[in-house]
This record gives sequence, structure tokens and C-alpha cells, in this order.
Amino acid sequence: MAQCIDVSCVDRCLAEGCEKALGALAQCAAKSGCGPDDSDCVARVCGKQCGRTFEPAPRSPEKENADPCADASLGAGAVPKEVVGRWSLEAASIRPEEKERIVGQENTDAKPRPDYARSLVVTPGGCFLLRTKLEDATLGRGNALEVRAWGAFQVNEKDDTVELRTKSGQAVGPVCGKPRVIGLSKGKFQPTTFTYDVEGDTLTLTAKTPSLQTFQFRRQTEEQQAE
Repeated sequence: MAQCIDVSCVDRCLAEGCEKALGALAQCAAKSGCGPDDSDCVARVCGKQCGRTFEPAPRSPEKENADPCADASLGAGAVPKEVVGRWSLEAASIRPEEKERIVGQENTDAKPRPDYARSLVVTPGGCFLLRTKLEDATLGRGNALEVRAWGAFQVNEKDDTVELRTKSGQAVGPVCGKPRVIGLSKGKFQPTTFTYDVEGDTLTLTAKTPSLQTFQFRRQTEEQQAE
């Protein structure tokens, strides 16, 4: 999962095997007899199960980069003012391979999973920071990760497209009772091109791929930004 970096990789991971392994970890935590906030107890009782689930939880060979966009060299240059800011994912269209599972349902959009949240920051200098928070409901009690990707938000205003050129990333948080900073493989980064549209406080990105998968973001309020 730590290798997931594009907007759909985490979703695929959860759908293609991770969910079963994480379910076993959650079941261990539920049967542990530990209190709901006693992560030390869960780490002690379910440590072996946690290690197997994460194969095992890797050591942390690097320091956390808390503000990657502070490096001015990451940006792609000035971007339209309307896309600058902090955004929260509100909805995403269903990928073609998933539609068979929801035949008969009228809604073709999907709300983000309640147990993880994705946000996007775009700076005036054309740097982006994409965050996906994975809480213990997904990873098992006592575990949490924020998967981060950052790079150049390269806008072409002539055809209303933007290319997200990811340059680096980290997964940060407690796993198996220990704090982790997991560097993400640069070999996994592939530039992704989207058409973009901004209407009021809504940013819509549509992938320029055969699936035309669409992601709808809402501009964060001041309260959300302070969290």
C-alpha cells in the first residue's frame, strides 16, 4: 500500500487483497480485550499479525518531509488563481471495471470511503501535495498512515488541462506500534493528465484516459484548514 501514489492506487489495493489482510488484523484487535484507545495493548497482542499484514512493517530510513512544497524548485510556475488552495475530495466516478459490482444502482458516483480521506493542496508556484489519510478502521486498530505525494502541478490554460508530475512521496504514521516514515519508490510515479474545471468552490479533474474517471474536490473551509 505504501507504494500507492496515484489517485486510484489505494482504492485498487483495498479491493485486490489488502482488504482481507486488513480485516484479519482488525479482527485480532477486536478480540484482543484491549480498550478502544489502548494502542500499546493492541500492538503487543496483535504484533505478529500486524507484522504479517504489512510484510513486515518496514523500518524508517528517512526523516519526514512535513512541507515539501516549501522547496520552490518543485513547482511548475504560476497557476490560475482559481485552482490555488486546499481541496477535499467529495466524489469520484466509478471505474469501468467496478461497474459490474454496482449494476442496478442509479448513482454512477462514489463517495470517498468513510475510513480514509483524500485532500489536495495547490500552491501559487505550481506545486501540489496530495494526501490520503488511512485510519485504523482501514489499517487495523493502532495503525494509521498518511500517504503523501508531491510534485509539479503543470497547467496548460489553452486546453484546460493539468499534468500532475509526481516527484516524490512518503507514507507517515504509526504502524505495528512504531512511528514510520516510509519513502515511496520513485519508479512508481507516472505523470497523470487531467482536464480541469473550477466552478465556485468546486474543482473537477477528469483523467485523460479511456476510463475518463472524474474526481470532484470542494475547497476547504478555514475550519478544515486549521485541523
